[in-house]
Amino acid sequence: MKLSRRGLLYATTAAVTAGSAPPAAAGTGGRRLRTGFERLAADGYAQLDGQRVGVVTNPTGVTRDVRHIVDVMHADDRVDLIAVFGPEHGFRGTAQAGGSEGRYDDPATGLPVYDTYLKSGRALADIFTASGVDTVVFDIQDVGARFYTYIWTLYDCMEAAQLAGRRFVVLDRPNPVTGRAALGPVLHKEFATFVGRQPISQAHGMTVVELARLFNGEFLTTPVELDDVPMSGWKRSEWYDDSGLPWVPPSPNMPTPETALVYSGTCLFEGTNLSEGRGTTRPFELLGAEGVDGRWAAAANGLGLPGVHFREAYFAPTFSKFQGKTIGGVQLHVHDRDAYDPVRTGIALLVTARKVWGGFAWRSDNWIDKLTGSTLVRTMMDAGAGADEVVAGWEDELAAFRRVRREYLVHR
Repeated sequence: MKLSRRGLLYATTAAVTAGSAPPAAAGTGGRRLRTGFERLAADGYAQLDGQRVGVVTNPTGVTRDVRHIVDVMHADDRVDLIAVFGPEHGFRGTAQAGGSEGRYDDPATGLPVYDTYLKSGRALADIFTASGVDTVVFDIQDVGARFYTYIWTLYDCMEAAQLAGRRFVVLDRPNPVTGRAALGPVLHKEFATFVGRQPISQAHGMTVVELARLFNGEFLTTPVELDDVPMSGWKRSEWYDDSGLPWVPPSPNMPTPETALVYSGTCLFEGTNLSEGRGTTRPFELLGAEGVDGRWAAAANGLGLPGVHFREAYFAPTFSKFQGKTIGGVQLHVHDRDAYDPVRTGIALLVTARKVWGGFAWRSDNWIDKLTGSTLVRTMMDAGAGADEVVAGWEDELAAFRRVRREYLVHR
């Protein structure tokens, strides 16, 4: 018997969801983590029954055998999938930072793909209405940092779905850097942008389902009709390599889980005239500028920061800052990720870079204020404060956010 592509994919999906579970990942104590999508599929997509469905996703929306969930659902007669919505970098992930793929029909499925990037409010609600969907499903891998834009795509889509009278379903995935703690400064509302819409901490320590519940309960003026599918078998203390899931880069400059580990601290270098490592094979792990030498690594190592060593490094970015020029700087080597504090480390690197390199400058648009969520970091550093003083400056606001966050945690 010949099967169509749709039929073949459906048969494969059925075999996976009905068959024996894959072995548990190392470090999970025999538990098998199941993502929100896995649980949704295992339940026969009951939460989508009778609904015309659109999916907000990108290349990370995959099964553990790396089939995209759009392909899987499109092939399954139990789901009436009629649209896809692409975020920054696009549904298939072809665009660089600050770009998207625009409106097109997906060659693999024929589904219309709508561009959500930099769209919010009524404009995004109108896209949901025009697509004809009843339910919007969100499934994107986050990396745990406030300024990573996919969580604000989540927020904007929740708000737009409410305006359009659509239902919203969030499928859970692990926070790759654990969900143990919230770290760093809390956004002040007057600094709200697409790298931070609402007052959460710089490293939030939450999953997307937990964030969606927080957004709905604390920040949306009118809550959306929210349904979600949390993971099972995930503990807050677990790292991504405990999950047994494949890593698909959520964006072009997030190639590995190790990138995510340092990102919530070293992304702050986007707000300076130093390279944050874009255009190298180790973005956010390599930092530098023309004229920087081994004194920076020595100064950073001299602080004795927990869990990390700094190597004197030289590199030539292929794009972005210092394109094609050989520059000096540091490479972070995290040797104890349980002890490592990415945000405190990022601040310490800013402080030491300023001390050893006379060319240090903030970006002229004060982008650092958008990244950190207020003027606190910039003004304290400009006044000569050390890393510990800067960190102490946000502790009261962080403690208040942690109390609110606690109410929305789903996983132990």
